[in-house]
Amino acid sequence: MVYQIGEQAIQYPQIESVMINGRPIGWGALSGLSADPETPDTLYAVNDSFYRSQPSIFEIDASQTPAKITRRIPVTRDGKAAQKLDLEGITPDGKGGFWLASEGKTSKLVPHALYNVNAEGEIKQEIPFPAELLAVEKRFGAEGITRIGDTLWVAIQRPWKDDPANIVKLLAYNIADKTWGAVRYPLDKPADKGWVGLSEITAHRDAVYIIERDNQLGSKAAIKRLYKVSMDQLQPVTLDQPLPLVSKQLAHDFLPDLQALNGITVDKIEGFTIDAAGKGFAVTDNDGVDDSTGETYFFGLGKM
Repeated sequence: MVYQIGEQAIQYPQIESVMINGRPIGWGALSGLSADPETPDTLYAVNDSFYRSQPSIFEIDASQTPAKITRRIPVTRDGKAAQKLDLEGITPDGKGGFWLASEGKTSKLVPHALYNVNAEGEIKQEIPFPAELLAVEKRFGAEGITRIGDTLWVAIQRPWKDDPANIVKLLAYNIADKTWGAVRYPLDKPADKGWVGLSEITAHRDAVYIIERDNQLGSKAAIKRLYKVSMDQLQPVTLDQPLPLVSKQLAHDFLPDLQALNGITVDKIEGFTIDAAGKGFAVTDNDGVDDSTGETYFFGLGKM
């Protein structure tokens, strides 16, 4: 890649961390994004299993350019860095803490589960996926989480064994009565090759917004989209019943955003949220620069 130094406003980086005691806060592989429910431009992100030894929540000040990671909150269990997590989603719990979604892989003893952490990142509660769901498990699990009242909605990335082709589940866990349900969501078909799956879900006003992407990059990248599903369609039924299929409406195409700097079009647009002022923000996962060019794109979409 070729870069030019100029006098105009910088275009990259789009997000960086502040210095603490002379050193920047280490970060990477941002895989989920959420917003403070009361303070505009205050966001939270999580890292995924690339940093499995230091699962973290990052506080972001999106009012600056570049956006600033101002704080790292370690996710802990019994005072130590929590193990066996692959954090892919985050949402405020309404009590000062967060609910986190972890993508499991039973063959590696990583559970598919939801975790409630306090403001300091300490795990207070673990909600494993139910047995009837684990019976049809596939590798690609939870990729986003959002809270609507007493219900946590979880986006599953790709079809599991009981799903029709190009159909995935949006899981619903009721915190109050501790029950599971779901609806189904229709995926776009791959443009050429590879697969298409979900990467995020976030609630705002009367709808949820869902990232849908293919696993292609560069000139082959085709599907990097934000869809909108009205909340009145989110009527979950128990997992032993036929699941209703929701319909979706295109809200934004991320491809122009990912192509704007004339670099390689990255594949992993993974985080999206809407802040307390109604502004949308998105972030890409740089895979911890493992087999990746390493960019992290972070950008606003304006009022949603």
